[in-house]
Amino acid sequence: MASKANRKGNFAFNEKRRNTDHSSFLTHKGFLWMWIAIILSGASIYGYLTIEVEPRHNGGSWFGYTLGTIGALLILWLTMLGVRKRRMSAGHWSLKAWTSAHVYLGLALIVVGTLHTGFQFGWNIHTLAYGLMLFVIVSGMYGITVYASLPRALSNNRNEMTRGEMVDALAAIDRQLESAAQPLARQDSDRVIAALKADVFSAGFTARLTGAYPLCATSRAFSAFSKGQSDEAQVEQRERVRALLERRKDQLAQIRRQMRLKALLEVWLFIHIPTTIALIAALTAHIVSVFYYW
Repeated sequence: MASKANRKGNFAFNEKRRNTDHSSFLTHKGFLWMWIAIILSGASIYGYLTIEVEPRHNGGSWFGYTLGTIGALLILWLTMLGVRKRRMSAGHWSLKAWTSAHVYLGLALIVVGTLHTGFQFGWNIHTLAYGLMLFVIVSGMYGITVYASLPRALSNNRNEMTRGEMVDALAAIDRQLESAAQPLARQDSDRVIAALKADVFSAGFTARLTGAYPLCATSRAFSAFSKGQSDEAQVEQRERVRALLERRKDQLAQIRRQMRLKALLEVWLFIHIPTTIALIAALTAHIVSVFYYW
């Protein structure tokens, strides 16, 4: 009986775990952190509207200090997500729970931070810290978007092929092209050689991000072979090379799409992380200056 009860218990636990694993971090625990963020934002707005501050709301009032303390603690906690990713654990503070809290509390920070300022802005370190905070949050929203949509696009583009298999497929086409181009005239074989010598992975970050390769040697060679030529003796061989160049062009397009999607996943980190560091520096200067002149 005990063994049977244990099996039922394990089955229920595994079923619950599977359901949790299949849920998005945005919907984690029935949108638990979204509701917490809404409550925090609503309480901040309610306090701002009902609490009397003379002559007007500002960051230096007791209410402003309260919101500022909450906002500063939130910022420091939100920056710990990178540390949390390097530690494996389950339960209430699993990575999915932490990420869900990171997203929704980060959005709530817009309300808390804005009300902390009392809508008083100027050319100073305080407004700089606020501006950097908004920029970090917006870049984080971009990160949420790409991480929610691009992994599926990456999987679809691979078409059940690994990165190594895509490169191997290109290498197989290249070997056929090299052999097929040998009987051609010098000008035609030079075009093929130029295409084969081009490094697929040497493109700059801008090309990877935009997916634009205007100087692609394979595309130029394919265009040249598609125009036809007058030497009837090489028509069949040129057509074979043209077909192989088309296959190479398509295979390159698949690899470059994969590179572009990965670049879109990575680019926000090059903005989000350095800006977060700048935000911490500006926040520190903001806090120090406030207590220095207090």
